Amino acid sequence: MRKKRKFFYLFVSPGFLGILVFVLLPFGDVVRRSFTGAVTGKFTGVKNYGIIFTNQAFLLAVKNTMGFTLVCIPLLVLTGFVTALLLNGLGSRGWMKAVYLFPLAMPTATIVMVWKMVFYRQGFLNLFLTGLGTWTGIWGEVRRDYLGTPAAFWVLVGSYVWKNLGYTVILWLAGIKAIPAALLEAARVDGAGKWQRMWYIILPNLKGSLYTIVILSFLNSFKIYREAYLTAGAYPDKSIYLLQHLFNNWFVNLELDKMAAAAVCTGGFLMIVILILQRLWDGNEWDEKNNRKKQ
Repeated sequence: MRKKRKFFYLFVSPGFLGILVFVLLPFGDVVRRSFTGAVTGKFTGVKNYGIIFTNQAFLLAVKNTMGFTLVCIPLLVLTGFVTALLLNGLGSRGWMKAVYLFPLAMPTATIVMVWKMVFYRQGFLNLFLTGLGTWTGIWGEVRRDYLGTPAAFWVLVGSYVWKNLGYTVILWLAGIKAIPAALLEAARVDGAGKWQRMWYIILPNLKGSLYTIVILSFLNSFKIYREAYLTAGAYPDKSIYLLQHLFNNWFVNLELDKMAAAAVCTGGFLMIVILILQRLWDGNEWDEKNNRKKQ
């Protein structure tokens, strides 16, 4: 037992030291800076927090970031699940599964260039709509700048789902493949239909996959800044002005005190959400164990 503990600490310590040096200690310094002035470095109490919670740009960025997350995560999870079910029915056509991972391999700059070519005022989408309108006679020339209007929000949503759909599908497929075929076959023999097998067998066995996908999707939704920034700049349409834009602009203006306070609030919020999801997951696991014992 003592030897096992020795090897356990031996393998865990490098990772823990890395997290301590490169994550915990820097974040601790950010927490300290959130209570001091950017220029003087003197202790100012909660003044910085009061400033950011009355800052209109901060409130707009929080609103947009939360709205983006609440729209994207359910859409990505549901789309990935439906796609995984369809691919699972195709058998061993691995090349089709590999296609969904292709967006992850594409550089962000390439993706941004494609969006610009499609959604700008003289982009392919407007050219297509103009041609369609001319052919049908229903409307005339279309010259809408999608990236400079509230439509930019849905362009960003589409970009996020398109880029992250691949790993979501792979995780769903892994969960589906892990379900014992004998269990599904027994349910089919007992007269369970497709929807009954889906509701009572497949979905309950995919709770672990769902938890992993939701956590990864939630964290990745806060990493969409590169696409938004390269597409629309530091001051985009207000519908896609995210927390990352705000942090970048504060950093450029050397408003480090406000940036530190906002970073602490953001990090605390992310931690609370992850803990809540973990608590819900642990609660479901506990209920399942109790139900098994009763049976």
